[in-house]
Amino acid sequence: MIKKILRRLSPLFIIAVFAAAAWLLINTQEAPEQKDEPINIPIVDVQTVTPQTLSLNLPSYGVVNPKYKTQLVTEVQGRMLSISANFVAGGVVKKGEQLAIIEPSDYEADLIQAEATLAQATAALNEEKARGEVAKVEFKDFTQGLPPELGLRIPQLKKEQANVKYAQAALARAQRNLERTVIRAPFDGIIKARNVDLGQYVTLGTNLGELYDTSIAEIRLPLTNEELAYLESVENPDTSVTLTAQLAGKPVTWQGTIVRSENVIDEQTRMVYLVAEIRDPYLRNTKTSGQLPLKYGSFVNAVITGRTVNDVVTLPRHVVRNGQVAVVNQDNIIEMRQVNIIRSDVDTLYIKGSFKANERVSTTSVNSLSSGQTVKILGEESSSTDTPPEAATTAGE
Repeated sequence: MIKKILRRLSPLFIIAVFAAAAWLLINTQEAPEQKDEPINIPIVDVQTVTPQTLSLNLPSYGVVNPKYKTQLVTEVQGRMLSISANFVAGGVVKKGEQLAIIEPSDYEADLIQAEATLAQATAALNEEKARGEVAKVEFKDFTQGLPPELGLRIPQLKKEQANVKYAQAALARAQRNLERTVIRAPFDGIIKARNVDLGQYVTLGTNLGELYDTSIAEIRLPLTNEELAYLESVENPDTSVTLTAQLAGKPVTWQGTIVRSENVIDEQTRMVYLVAEIRDPYLRNTKTSGQLPLKYGSFVNAVITGRTVNDVVTLPRHVVRNGQVAVVNQDNIIEMRQVNIIRSDVDTLYIKGSFKANERVSTTSVNSLSSGQTVKILGEESSSTDTPPEAATTAGE
């Protein structure tokens, strides 16, 4: 009976023993050491700024085109007798160079005929002058007033004089038509296209080809109307432009000049176009070692020299929020400062009159910063917190 009671009470004894042990452990454990919770000071990266004088250069782009280009059109008709070897697409020609010849036989005959007609008219004029001299002698003793003009052969003389002028004009026209059978380049240039072949019959106004002038290249550069305010003046002869293109994987630059503005806002793009000029783009007159020609049709990026402004600092766009930047003073305390932004582009803001030399600006996001907040400078906090063990021992002693 006693064994049966002990067997039933044994679980209760076990529970009581464990409860007593738990109570003993709870009441005998030591309280954890209380430490002051450290203040979380943000770490920021800074950029030291120095105001400077800058040219507010304007980026743009465009395609290189000739300033002058012309269609070579026939002024006479006939069969193409010969074509110059340079009269091909890409051929480089000089002013006055012979490009093609139209069969001149008919125009040579017209010239001979005009010369003969002029000779006849001249002979008739000389004959009429002689008759006039004879008539003057015959009317020398005429006493009934003034001699009649018809009797003195004055009208006949004027007629022959008119015939001579007519013959002279016909001769000049025949000479011009004969000269026009030779097609010549009107200026130094490069052949863009040729539209005729040897033996082809051409009529008046036939388009023989297209010629591009190589003395001056033009590039139309679009700018917004607001960006024009950054230029000193479009007519300023010192308004230069640097053009850059990629050739064989390398950037190549050329220097040009802004010569005018088109002064009209494009209805489609809402842009104003400036026109830049490059002289001798194909280097036909002057060429230095390593210099490459600027070929027509090339796409180029342009940097236009803008207005010079003093006391300017450039900062990345992300540094400024709502027109404010975080300035870190010598005590590493934040000052949220309103700045004067005079220009912005894709990556950079241009700020005028807002900083002193060697001031520090936080380049870390300013969203979590506020005026009067203490911060640590990236790169400086390691030297103050990473104290060597030897130094700590010495300080304890």
